[in-house]
Amino acid sequence: MGITARLNTQTLTPEQFASVADIAEREAGLVISPGKLALVQARLAKRMKAQNIENVGSYIDLLTSSGGSAERQSMIAALTTNVTAFFREAHHFDALRTTALPPLLQHARSGGAVRIWSAGCSTGEEAYSIAMTLHELDPAAGRYDLRILASDISPNVLTTGRAGRYMAEDVAGVPPELLRRHFQRSEDGQSYQILPHLRELVRFRRLNLMSDWPMRKGFDIIFCRNVVIYFSREVQLRLWARFSGLLSADGWLFLGHSERLGGAAAGDFRSGCITGYQKTQGNGMARAVKERFENGSA
Repeated sequence: MGITARLNTQTLTPEQFASVADIAEREAGLVISPGKLALVQARLAKRMKAQNIENVGSYIDLLTSSGGSAERQSMIAALTTNVTAFFREAHHFDALRTTALPPLLQHARSGGAVRIWSAGCSTGEEAYSIAMTLHELDPAAGRYDLRILASDISPNVLTTGRAGRYMAEDVAGVPPELLRRHFQRSEDGQSYQILPHLRELVRFRRLNLMSDWPMRKGFDIIFCRNVVIYFSREVQLRLWARFSGLLSADGWLFLGHSERLGGAAAGDFRSGCITGYQKTQGNGMARAVKERFENGSA
């Protein structure tokens, strides 16, 4: 019987589950309810197999050891479900195309900088959907000072995003004309490669939203969709405030279909579309960051 099978025939003790849940909250702000026991058990079994550890207690000892940082991050990545798709929640991309992006592209054409952040980007479909929307509006987008940051806590999903290669079923929702313009189909028809003109717009970086953020540059648009559902309400409110501080005075914040902006930061925004919010009042820090960025001093 393999490691995975052995673990799946057992149940984590309440103490073991509490230890794992505590690590997940401290490391990444995740809140794991007891109802997620079966999911946690299955995900831990995979990590234990990868580490060739058969005993749950020994695995938790590794997680809590001074040398367990890398495995803690791998466990967090395993616990978060990376569900994504090209043009998921299509109304957001309608708002991008018709409202959010046209003035930003005009700003870019006149020499200004435009920055977009896909936070919790998973395997990259969201970031590349943004890039396709940009390119469809202006095929010269790659010539401007315009970039998309795609970040995630999991190095594995970032590897997929950087590679830009997706199976045929992954691109099923991409309109045929966009497939022709932005993907290279493999000879056997089983996979599709994102073409360089889109890949050059996107930069993939590992980032834990609960940690310090290395970016000193403001953003015009932030996507953070179906990510905060894992976080406590307190952590969500802190995250909204941080996003607000980093957005330009009229920037956009897009959340997932089950997420709602709240707390003090909600007063900085108006509803622009379903779970899409536009900044309505200037934030001193955001303006200063944006000015330093465009002046080349950030």
